[in-house]
Amino acid sequence: MQRRSRACCCAWPGSTRWPRVLAAAGSGMTSRTLRSRSPGGRCRSKPSSPNASPRRMDEAPMPGAPHDSATPSAMRRRPWVVATTMVGTVSTILAATIVNVAFPALIREFNIGHDSLQWVATGFLAATTTSMLATAWLVDTFGQRRTFVATMVLFLAASLLGAASWNTESLIAARVLQGATAGVMQPLSMIALFEVFPLEERGRAMGLFGFGVVLAPAVGPAAGGLLMEAFGWRAIFLLSVPFCVAALPLGWRWLSDVRSTGPRQRFDWTGAALLSLALVAVLNFPVVGHRAGWLSTAALTDAVLALGLATGFVAWEFRVAAPLFALRLFASRGFRAACLVAFAYGLGLFGTTYLVPVFVQDVAGYTPARAGNLLVVPGLALAVAIALAGRLTDRAPPRFVVGGGLACFAVSSLLLAFATGTTTFWLLALWLTIGRAGLGLIIPALNVGAVETLPAEYLGHASAAVNFARQLGGAVGVNLLAVLLEWGLGFHDESGGATLAFRDCFLVVTIAFAAAVVPALSIRKHARV
Repeated sequence: MQRRSRACCCAWPGSTRWPRVLAAAGSGMTSRTLRSRSPGGRCRSKPSSPNASPRRMDEAPMPGAPHDSATPSAMRRRPWVVATTMVGTVSTILAATIVNVAFPALIREFNIGHDSLQWVATGFLAATTTSMLATAWLVDTFGQRRTFVATMVLFLAASLLGAASWNTESLIAARVLQGATAGVMQPLSMIALFEVFPLEERGRAMGLFGFGVVLAPAVGPAAGGLLMEAFGWRAIFLLSVPFCVAALPLGWRWLSDVRSTGPRQRFDWTGAALLSLALVAVLNFPVVGHRAGWLSTAALTDAVLALGLATGFVAWEFRVAAPLFALRLFASRGFRAACLVAFAYGLGLFGTTYLVPVFVQDVAGYTPARAGNLLVVPGLALAVAIALAGRLTDRAPPRFVVGGGLACFAVSSLLLAFATGTTTFWLLALWLTIGRAGLGLIIPALNVGAVETLPAEYLGHASAAVNFARQLGGAVGVNLLAVLLEWGLGFHDESGGATLAFRDCFLVVTIAFAAAVVPALSIRKHARV
């Protein structure tokens, strides 16, 4: 007869506790909730005291992890789980990046400025930021398999709506729906991967997964540019369709269907509503300030509303039994640093992905296809860097890996700030390659470093918070850079004014990444809360 684990009787092969803990990666479940709902009540351990010294991830793995991830069944599933999550995530990443080559065409099609166009990008990112927090509740209630398949179906519908958009509002609605489904897919992929890979192999797992995923932004814009030149901008929304179709049978066959056996966990709808409204108010403030004046009644009202909603969200999260965020995680210096770096990472990645295609088309006169081709080599460099960084993360302190990546991207952005319409194609590609290689170093080290600073039972909440910070940084970054660009185009009205406007934007990104090196040095393995 198999012996029970002394740590917890639920740490048996086949236990449902490990998938349910992992399901917290989208948040919505606390460690207290997970312990109180152990099957049969046999592991109803008391909630940890706030002053207690929690177990670190190096001292003991998450309950059930070594057994569940080391079984022959789990080992056989590993390549298929990687492939399934990769295909599903690729479809959403294509949607996030491929539309960027169409921005100049969309400005002409709908007769709008950058301050309005940015909602096509920020609407996607803001929806992603909010919906990823529902992943834990969805997995706990419906299981990985059903959550994955439903997400793919909704994403497919949103892509078709984007292709059929008839005005700006319908296009933004399609992008918001795409973003909401993409937000579920990202933490869901981490849940599935962490379920079948043990702790000591997760850096390599994230590297393998990331290598495939980052190929999407490498070849996506180039394919999107070709499709746009051949069939118009609507065709770019259809590129994700084959990936969605391929992901459906893979997800149904290879993802686990383990669900909670206890009473259904309540989702924090009030917190989600407060957060969503706060995000809209925050992202709308720069637009209103630019149009009506920063001290206008409309701008000040929006600022007060954003501050009030954000304050209400934080206050509510401290009161609710099962919050979207475990805010006590931010007591860890290393974790706070990881979230700040993730915010800067999102700002730089999504901000420059917005700026570069517009710059080379409006200033350098590139066609959409040539603008997309410019991102191919940097995208491949990102794929190689992230694969190598996965192994490096298992051996080197995360703070050095992350700091080096931030420095590379800061240098890249500084070089791009001095680009002009006569800068050669390959020189621009080289500068972009330096930055993308830096981003590749950051991704695995940041994910692993953030969760290893915390107790094992908070892995899910830590993963969700880092993803949230990255997407929030992307939404805020695109929002601010688009408004800054629109302002700069009006302010620099002399010859070459557009180049100066883009220079201002790239300098802002440079400063953000240089400043992020400071908190990056606080990311350490095995730090205590």
